[in-house]
Amino acid sequence: MKPFMDEQFLLSTPTAKKLYHDFAETMPILDYHCHINPEEIAKDICFENITQVWLGGDHYKWRQMRSNGVDEYYTTGDAPAREKFQKWAETLEKAVGNPLFHWSHLELQRYFDYHGVLNGETAEEVWNLCDQKLQDPSMSVRNLIRKSGVTLICTTDDPADSLCWHKELAADESFEVQVLPAWRPDKAMNIEKPEYLDYLETLSKAAGCQIDTFEDLKNALKKRMDTFEEMGCRASDHALEHVMYVPETEENLEKIFAKRKQGGILTKEEELKFKTAFMAFAAGEYTKRNWAMQLHYGCKRDNNAARYAQLGPDTGYDCINNYAPSAQMADFLNALNEKQSLPKTIIYSLNPNDNAAIGTILGCFQDQSAVGKVQQGSAWWFNDHKTGMTEQMTSLANLGLLGNFIGMLTDSRSFLSYTRHEYFRRILCEMIGNWVENGEYPADEQRLGKMIADISYNNAVNYFGFDLPLTYEK
Repeated sequence: MKPFMDEQFLLSTPTAKKLYHDFAETMPILDYHCHINPEEIAKDICFENITQVWLGGDHYKWRQMRSNGVDEYYTTGDAPAREKFQKWAETLEKAVGNPLFHWSHLELQRYFDYHGVLNGETAEEVWNLCDQKLQDPSMSVRNLIRKSGVTLICTTDDPADSLCWHKELAADESFEVQVLPAWRPDKAMNIEKPEYLDYLETLSKAAGCQIDTFEDLKNALKKRMDTFEEMGCRASDHALEHVMYVPETEENLEKIFAKRKQGGILTKEEELKFKTAFMAFAAGEYTKRNWAMQLHYGCKRDNNAARYAQLGPDTGYDCINNYAPSAQMADFLNALNEKQSLPKTIIYSLNPNDNAAIGTILGCFQDQSAVGKVQQGSAWWFNDHKTGMTEQMTSLANLGLLGNFIGMLTDSRSFLSYTRHEYFRRILCEMIGNWVENGEYPADEQRLGKMIADISYNNAVNYFGFDLPLTYEK
């Protein structure tokens, strides 16, 4: 029997162990998509307790606590921090097979030097240990980032954001890690939302121009893109129900926009036509600026109406949507390609059944302008567990070039989530190690090591064009 989560965690073969310890383990981390707050980095905050770190905004954990019958008072409510932690510890011991069990213990090991097991009985011990450690200045946000070996972070930012914290960080020579904005224009695209007209006013003020037409909207967004570019932005991100393609003429698009500006309710077809045009415009701008376009789709959000009314969005009530017409995604990419406005594109689906469809679409639009120009993104959200990661990478390997994969991201609001990169790298090395041990790939240490280093870090540096040195460890 292997010890619980020791140095050979998830590594079962000599090749897997060698690949991880010689090449993956010490590679730096490039977190090109996350949801952490740049203000907290700028202020270099310290956390009061482990509950604040773990349960403050973590809807992954909230879902499991609810599944354990825990009252909302202990999740998003006003319960004392120690009591919330106790409820999480009691939940965690039942989470066998859930990545949260592994992530939580990796975080305890790497940041708190705790190698035991968190459960209801050990909660007091762990709470006291973490409380003591978190009082030390070495556990400030910036020092956690440094300790994790992070070189660059891309946050997620609305076009109307001032980027004031990014500006402050860029001017701060005492912090060596790059913190760059990433463009997330969902509010500008979601024309069907009740708050859309209010958002246009906000965007108008940020861009310094009136927005009366669709053309005005595009001009305002281009102005804001200029500001983002000045701050080092290299990537966009879009949350879509699906990647749609319902083309319409510019004249009719202006009519659709005018209808919404006048307070009208759009049909579903009108909404899809507008969003298609919005995405085509955005993609063209990204191409000009050499930004990567990330497409996240396949999520049905805010399914519990009562809880949404009480708690708002991003509180753990989302699920997989299995409506994803791959033909429309292919048509959308083709339309961009026809106009030479297809940027580097990363495609993530929340539905693992879409892996093969994505894998086959990728191959239709690759060219010499970038290595792996159209990428399948890493296993996302409900899929970033051992099975999901293995299936995503196996599908990518079956249908494309795994060696060009740009690897893992945290997609997290927590400064302790960088262990997800370790989790990913262990799974990657185990998977490739098994293939080598089974005679499916040669035991070529030089090429294997470089491939692991590239997927772990270097490919992302090259893909986004970040100003970072490449690394190859042995």
